[in-house]
Formats: sequence, structure tokens, C-alpha cells
Amino acid sequence: MQHEIRRDWRDRLRNAVPFGIGQQKPQHFADFPAIILNNLDNAGYAWKVLSRGVCDGCALGVAGFHDWTLGGMHLCMTRLNLLRLNTMPAFDERIVEDVGWLRSLSNAQLRELGRIPYPFIRHRGAKGFRRVPWSEALGRISDRIRETADRRRIAFYLTSRGITNETYYVAQKVARYLGTNNVDNAARLCHSPSTGAMKATLGVGASTCSYSDWIGTDILVFFGSNPANDQPVAVKYIREARLRGAKVVLVNPYLEPGMKRYWIPSVVRSAIFGSDIADFWFPVTQGGDVPFLYGVIRCLTEMTGGVATEFLRSRVTGFEELREAAAGCSWEELERGSGLPRASMEEFATLLAGAKTGVFVWSMGITQHSNGADAVQMILNTGLLRGFVGREKCGLMPIRGHSGVQGGAEMGAYATAFPGGLPVNAENASRLSARYGFDVPSAPGLPAVEMIEAAHRREIDVLYSLGGNFLRALPDPEWVEEALSRVPLRVHQDIILTDQMLIDSDVETILLPAQTRYEQEGGGTETTTERRIAFSPRIPRQVGLARTEWRILRDVACLTDPDRAGLLGCDSGEEIRQEIADVVPMYRGIETLKETGDAVQYGGPRLCEGGVFATADGLAHLRPVTLPVRSERAAGCFHVSTRRGKQFNTMVYAEVDPLNGAARDAVLMNPEDAAGLHLKTGDRVRLAGEAGSMECAVMVAPIAAGNLQVHWPEGNVLLARGRLDAAGGVPDYNALVSVEKV
Repeated sequence: MQHEIRRDWRDRLRNAVPFGIGQQKPQHFADFPAIILNNLDNAGYAWKVLSRGVCDGCALGVAGFHDWTLGGMHLCMTRLNLLRLNTMPAFDERIVEDVGWLRSLSNAQLRELGRIPYPFIRHRGAKGFRRVPWSEALGRISDRIRETADRRRIAFYLTSRGITNETYYVAQKVARYLGTNNVDNAARLCHSPSTGAMKATLGVGASTCSYSDWIGTDILVFFGSNPANDQPVAVKYIREARLRGAKVVLVNPYLEPGMKRYWIPSVVRSAIFGSDIADFWFPVTQGGDVPFLYGVIRCLTEMTGGVATEFLRSRVTGFEELREAAAGCSWEELERGSGLPRASMEEFATLLAGAKTGVFVWSMGITQHSNGADAVQMILNTGLLRGFVGREKCGLMPIRGHSGVQGGAEMGAYATAFPGGLPVNAENASRLSARYGFDVPSAPGLPAVEMIEAAHRREIDVLYSLGGNFLRALPDPEWVEEALSRVPLRVHQDIILTDQMLIDSDVETILLPAQTRYEQEGGGTETTTERRIAFSPRIPRQVGLARTEWRILRDVACLTDPDRAGLLGCDSGEEIRQEIADVVPMYRGIETLKETGDAVQYGGPRLCEGGVFATADGLAHLRPVTLPVRSERAAGCFHVSTRRGKQFNTMVYAEVDPLNGAARDAVLMNPEDAAGLHLKTGDRVRLAGEAGSMECAVMVAPIAAGNLQVHWPEGNVLLARGRLDAAGGVPDYNALVSVEKV
């Protein structure tokens, strides 16, 4: 099997047509007028957000129109699609008087209604919400918390929706002030396996390199990652890396069209004629990364010059154990598990062996599996064998999809970690208690998924959510809805309506209107994928009676326990940043940030510089993992995974993905699989698994045989709950399904 992406005369002929006319591609310039019109009622503010703010889209970290990797202007459709959230007016308070009508709307339609302007409350069974003063809303919340003697029955969840480091930090401090470690964030649902595996192996839980290391590296590998859709500006970096000689490799079941060819609107030649992106594609089967990389490791350890011998001898432990584990795997089981022949593993190993430098990038295609941490571990093992860490143009990067998520756990908004990523245990709790002046619980709290499990068991009395939408984010939405309905008090602190807010609570539901990151008092910071803490100044705007997110949380805590309120501190953005610098040493410098473009990269351009690791012995630790047990497929059954289209998290922006033309109800299917079932593009089929079923339209696509992909969150009805990665707690967003023609 040859994995180099061949581009023949037909490709060259198509690519000679300007602006990709007649091809399936994003129509960036055609979309601009609609975006301008959509924000025309607040055009001045829109311009301020774009020109002065730090992007609230992915975690690339564009400040204004510029970043720290390449010169020139950077602006992508993800950011522009989110712009309306920052410019839209408030909705008319009368629209929430009838939730029956609201329940007939999609989340996209709910979003279009406008910003939440005031606090609202709804009792179970009431027709709708009624507006209340802030004093009543906060008073009800604080009364309920005060009445909850067992504070383990209170939980806080924060999504990555533009949330700043300041809000994350205050949220975790408030939760612990109130006596619970039940505080978690969206990182749990995406990169928690990465954090766990990286800390055990390298001693750090974030990208070891910068984006600038992509440009000039010999090989750039993307495992289960699709930057063309999720981090569009990054495609500009990939193009530059390729022009400098890098081989770009995809390890993914599906050949993402945007990773094969992309039209970069801020590069004139690329905007007109497009740019080739990837050079090689290895169509590993869904969940087959562990056996694939075991085969690659076996090849590397058996070939001359395949591993970085001196680096492994002096800076790494566990090499012999890993080598023996790889040698103990038969080629037959590796081929069966990966869906690729031995020759493919040899080809990939040869590519790695021929590279002096390399960067490995991975995302949720790796982590959102029941063995996600093991798959990350194998990526780390492979990178370490080649010495691709701690050097210029080398690195191991879990790329983040959302602008607020990297800082969440680092600020301590994590059920299993205190600020600075320190594990929740008695020793660290005692140290933090001394710093805060109040007792901090020492037992780990409930991670996000376990919060909902506890809610279903009626063991949660108050569920306080900042953004997010559990109803759409988790497998088995009917069960999630039932769990949410069993909570006596649900608090939704947000900027827009979502359908989870419309579910009856057991007693009452309270909506709190939040300000965006750009409206936040004192400005705010986010931490990018490359560990850069970037400052976004306040851009004043008042929507209704919306308040700064961290201020709301602080007020709840003060009302609940006013006698100790003086211990909270954090009464301004500047105070919060100073406290972060004091409590989280690696964030020192955050207190100096004041203007657009101000940033500090903790740890410097690269972590583990010179092979010095942040582990107890200063060495990296290779670790063998167990080969996953792969479910056997009966005839007509397939492995299905979930994918993202034109959306940001659960917010869908178009019914058709402009990158591949797939409608939201499409199921991607291998041509041979489709032929075997006598199916063609457009045929209607029903996918059925142990959790549920859904009707889809077949779309024949370049995807590994035996694999299907459907859009998320629509595909969550197929996913069984309870399957989690043991190390990180991320749900398994994959299933085994049958296919039946409708």
C-alpha cells in the first residue's frame, strides 16, 4: 500500500482554476458579506473585538489580527462565525415566558434570539421563566448552597466558551471556599488523557514546543487531528512548514479534504489557487492507533539508525521494556488491530527514521476513546524513540480546539487538580489551605461525566454551569436529560439560551446573564495551545444587566458565607492576575499584562529543553501499554466515530460542511463498503447500536474500510454511556453499529 498522496494531471488541471471554482471548498470571500451584514447593527464594536481582542475561537491565540508565529494578518471563519455572539443585542424578556415554544427551536435558532439580558427563574412545571432582580437570583442560589450540609452535593462545571483564566481561577477558589472539589471544565471531555499521559511520561501536561517549531521541521505528523476545520489559521503554518521542506503526514481514518488541499484567504496565491497540505496519509482504522504505533516502534527498534540511541541511553528509561513489548506483538494482530498492513508501518517508520527533527500533533481523534491515554502514550513513546522533544523544530503537541481550555486545569478548575496542576491530595490541600486562609477539601471531586452520573442518582443538589451543554456534549442524550431533570437547583450562567436550560429541574432553574470575555472587568487572559498567556483588554459594552463571570461567582460565595468573605480577595482583574502569579509560579508574568499583544509563554519556547524532564528523576519514562481488545464486526456492522462540521463545540453554523459537502445527517462510508451493501451516495440508511439509532444519508468518501463517521452531536444517540478512558475520564465517542437501508 502506497501512502504518498499522489497528485496527477487531473489534480493539477483542477488546481489551475482560480478560487477553486467547481470544487468543494469553503467560500471564504463569498461568506464575508453575510458576516458583515449580520454584525452591521454593531459594526463599531465588531471591529474593536477583531482588532483589539484575543480570538475567542480555537486556542491558536491570535491577538487583534496578529500572532507570534508568522507575520501578516490572520483572520479565520471560526472567529468570524463567533463574532455575532459578541455583537448581538439582548432578547426580549417576553420570549422566555413560554418554554413550550422555545423547545420547538433548534439550538441555532435559540442562539439567534439574542443575548440573555437579565436573571430569570423557572419553577418545575411552570409555563416559562420570569425575570427576577439579581438580589433574588443570587439569594436563592446562596440559600440553597447554605442549606446543603454535605457540600459534596454541589458541583460547578465550566465550558471553554471564551472563559478566561481569571474566571477559571475564581471558580475553583469559590468551589473550595464553599467546601467542594466538584469543579471541572471542558478539558475533561477532550484532552484529559493527554494531560495524564504527558505528566507521567514527561512531567509536563502541555505542548512541549511552539507553533514556530512546525516551520523548519523535517516531519510534521497529525494523529486524529483536523486543523483545517478546527484551527484554520494553523493551515497557514502547515503550508509554510511544507514550503520549508517538511513532510506532512496524516494518521487518520478519513482523508480530510481540507488537510489535502486548502485555500488560505490571507495568502494571495493560496486564496486564488489553493495549497497542497498533506504529503502522506495512513488510513488507520478507528481506535487502531495503538497497534499501528506498536508496529512502527517494532520497525524502528529493528532498523539501523531507527532510534536516538544516545538520547535514549542518557535521558530516557523503559526502552528495553517497550522494545520487548513491541517485539512480542505478532504482525498479524497488529495488522488486524490497525487495519493496515505491515508494509504501512514500515513505510511510516522509514519516514520517521529519515527525519532529524519532527513534531507530533494530536487531538480528539486520539483522546476520545476508552483507551485514549494509551494512544497518547504510544505517540509519546514513538516521539521519544526519535528524540523529538526538547530541541528546536521538535515537539509533542496536544493541539487545543477552544481558546479557554488550556488554562482551565492549570488554574485548578479541575476535580482532580489544584492550581498549577498539582494533584488533589492531603499534602497539597494543606498547602493551599494555608495560602487561602480557609480549609480546602483534600479528596478529589467529581469529574464532569461523574457529575451527571451523580445527578441521575439524585446525589447532586446544586449544579452550577458556566456555559456548556451537557445535553448535547455527552453520549446518550435521553439519559442525560433525565439526569439533569433530577437536580433540585440548576444554575446556568451564560450569554445565550441552549436547550438544556429548558429541561425541568427537580425544583427550580436559574439563568444568570454573563458578560463575554471582551466585556469582562479589568480585561482577561487566555492560555494558548503553545502555553502563551495572552491578554485581551476590556472592550466596554453593557447588554441588559449582564455581569462579569468571575464577579458573579464571587458574589455567590460572599452571600453564602459572608463571615469569611474577606478571605476570598480577587476583587479586580488585576488582583486576580497577581494572585495567580503568586499561587501558580509557572504563570508569573501574567500580572504584567495590560494591552493587546501582551503575552508571556510559560516555560519558554520549548519544555524539556536539552532532555531535562520535569519528572522526579529528571528522565522521560517510556511505558508499554496493553493492546486494545477490538470488537469483532459482524457482516453489515461498522465502527462509527463522531466528527465536526461547520461548528464550534456544540454550536452548529451550517447544515452542510463546506470542506467536504457533507450534510449534518451524512454518514461517511468507504466506497468498497458501500458497494458491498449496494449503497451509493444519497441513499438513506439506519445506523443502529446498543444505545440507539439514527437515520442518515450515505456519502461515499475516502475513509478506511469498516469505518463510518457521523456528525457530533447528532451522533451521540448512537453512543453508550459509561465507557470512559480510565486515566482521564473522557467518554468514548465511538460505537459499533449495523447499517440497514431505509
